[in-house]
Amino acid sequence: MGSGKSRAARALGGVDTDNLVASAAGKPIPEIFRDEGEAVFRNLEEQTVVAALGGGAVTSPAVRDSLGNALTIWLDVDVDTCWERVRRSDRPLAQDEAEFRRLYEERRALYAEVADVVAKDMHDVVLAAAGVHVERGAIKRLGDLVPGNGPVALVSDPHVAGIHGMDAQLALGARLTEMHELPPGEEAKTLAALDRLWQELRLDRGGTIVALGGGCTTDAAGFAAAAYLRGIDWVPVPTSLVAQVDAAIGGKTAIDLPQGKNLVGAFHWPARTVIDPALLETLSEAQRLEGMAEVVKTGLLAGEPFWELPDDELVRRCAAFKAAVCLRDPHDRDERKMLNLGHTFAHALEAAAGYESVTHGQAVALGLLAALRLSGAETAVVEELLQPKPVRVDRDRAWEALLRDKKGALRLVLLQGYDVAVPEEDVRRELGRLIA
Repeated sequence: MGSGKSRAARALGGVDTDNLVASAAGKPIPEIFRDEGEAVFRNLEEQTVVAALGGGAVTSPAVRDSLGNALTIWLDVDVDTCWERVRRSDRPLAQDEAEFRRLYEERRALYAEVADVVAKDMHDVVLAAAGVHVERGAIKRLGDLVPGNGPVALVSDPHVAGIHGMDAQLALGARLTEMHELPPGEEAKTLAALDRLWQELRLDRGGTIVALGGGCTTDAAGFAAAAYLRGIDWVPVPTSLVAQVDAAIGGKTAIDLPQGKNLVGAFHWPARTVIDPALLETLSEAQRLEGMAEVVKTGLLAGEPFWELPDDELVRRCAAFKAAVCLRDPHDRDERKMLNLGHTFAHALEAAAGYESVTHGQAVALGLLAALRLSGAETAVVEELLQPKPVRVDRDRAWEALLRDKKGALRLVLLQGYDVAVPEEDVRRELGRLIA
């Protein structure tokens, strides 16, 4: 108790078992303890669908047995912090400090016994629930981190394969049975590239595609996995900043059409996402700037300056924020739309440029400018960190692409909300300001 389980469960869109037990019993937890005793409370807890499991629930053999069928995350917080959080509460088992500390020590062995993952904070809980593993040096442990024991096909592009391919091959060991290359950049996200990959694959349904590369590689390889044999497992191993903080998380996979970006795709959640922040050390400054556009977007949405953090923590916090949103809305029907802040304009600019002269990072930086202006918000962080400059594209083509990208009415993601109706003339005006 007091570790922060309830807050972590809310971040996942879950519920706390204490709330469910209280609802079932028709009275608050302290009254259940007072009137009926802890044994009755534990019995009720055993019958509850678990999200944030009560601190003492694992003392029940039946609960421990049930946890064998669930992903169990131990939010391990030191006893002093837990006691400070609960010592003035009405929790029945938090009225005496000595007894509280005794329970803490007594239960730790049980927590260790049932835990699949040990988390140090809410962000670790979210990442574990989403199957996202963030660890410096993780690429050298791919053999352990790719779930299952079936054959693996490694998919990359020539550039990334030349830098990180050997580490991945050595780590995958005997499980690696196939290697395939996709073209670099947006060319990977074409029907021609996917057709070639599908024809070359020899995996059976027990196989796994490991996608090593940037966002274009993970987008394309993920869609290949979603459609091949009607769906096989895949594991993205993102190597760029934009992929580590955004593109490789959440199960959206897609390829482009000439009419627009990401118009053909599928929701196909990875079996695991393996993020190694050390891989960012091989990026050029220009490549880092590409990814910083997504970092700034995420920080604006979270209300925190993630861009000020060192790489390992920057990646972990951005990945956790996106993972939490995607867990709560896996099929992009509600709040996940917020992750498109600035992207309606960005996708229009990319399409108008034929996915050649305007990079994704440049386009997102410009799109954020437009979204902040329409939100009536300060644009300094975008202008200072990303330094976007208007791009030369055809205005009519950009407008047509924007309308297609919206796939419906002109409702945009702004800081005020993720489904805001915006007058057409305002959207056209701000799009025009982004074009040289």
